[in-house]
Amino acid sequence: MDLVSALDQIEIGRKADFYFAARTLLVHEREHLALFDKAFELFWRKPAEEWNVDWPGTAQPRRGSRPIVTPPPLERSTPQAEDSTSASSQELTVIEVTRTYSDRERLRHKDFAEMSAEESEAVKQMMAHLLWKVSERRTRRKRPGKGQWIDLRRTLRRSLRSEGEILRWSYREPKLKPRPLVVIADISGSMERYTRLLLHFIYGMKSALDQPVEAFVFSTRLTRITRPLQIRDLDLALKNVGRLVGDWAGGTRIGESLKTFNFEWGRRVLARGAVVLIISDGWDRGDVELLKREMARLRRNCHRLIWLNPLLGAPDYEPLTRGILAALPHVHDFLPVHNLASLEDLADRLTDLNRRSNGGNHARYPGRPR
Repeated sequence: MDLVSALDQIEIGRKADFYFAARTLLVHEREHLALFDKAFELFWRKPAEEWNVDWPGTAQPRRGSRPIVTPPPLERSTPQAEDSTSASSQELTVIEVTRTYSDRERLRHKDFAEMSAEESEAVKQMMAHLLWKVSERRTRRKRPGKGQWIDLRRTLRRSLRSEGEILRWSYREPKLKPRPLVVIADISGSMERYTRLLLHFIYGMKSALDQPVEAFVFSTRLTRITRPLQIRDLDLALKNVGRLVGDWAGGTRIGESLKTFNFEWGRRVLARGAVVLIISDGWDRGDVELLKREMARLRRNCHRLIWLNPLLGAPDYEPLTRGILAALPHVHDFLPVHNLASLEDLADRLTDLNRRSNGGNHARYPGRPR
């Protein structure tokens, strides 16, 4: 029952959080840790109904399989059956378990642009189970805790209950609040191969997070899609987004779109240390100098500016487009967003933003010499 209650906070799977939670709640003896590790690994190899069980003498183990030997079940012994029990205790049960191929692992590393319709649907289901959490920010307010500030009110109240003597000091610590998240996605013609799945990614992130999430898309102009994504029906939400956006799969004017965002929406959504995600391949047909100015303005007004580029997943990619060259000096992180594994890495980065450096004046990316 404790493990079932823990599933409200974690997700079942082979990840470390479920493994350690199950081992902590189910194992009560130190000598049982190794047995639990074997059982946990065996459980995820193959569904139980597909296990091949061969009794000794009836079939030979298959080549490449790994036999697992387990002792027979315990039985009550009688004086008349002691001899037969000692003889049968020498026999062991051999359970043959064959490792199987995992299609899920292949989809995690496959590029979104190369997926078939069936694979895209499977990835959409996997996206819905991603765990999103943005690191919290410290506020000026204090709360009871183990901080370095003395809480005089709580100390006096406690002393009054103990006949006026101060037995223990009470302290306060900074109060934490979640950071707002802003997503600005490119839906131009060059991003058409990734747009559908990335919209599912934005919808899943907005549904999973408790803090405010603002979503915008742009091609030749900026459009706010926060309100349509609040609908619980995913298909209806994406359909409403398609109706709202008038420049779908058009040209790209990143500088003009960012200027609209900075002057019309910046003060509303960038307060309280917001984290901004820009999803674009960097192909731009607008004014490069305008893009530089607006990127510098956007960086000054947010806590963290992350540029997600689906082309960055290619091993031979080089940031040579003028849009990327103009924007790269102003971003904190330059990351790929071409497959499910890259989204999982993004989720990990958003969780511990406070422990990561700002990246200096230039973002780091695979291929840039450190």
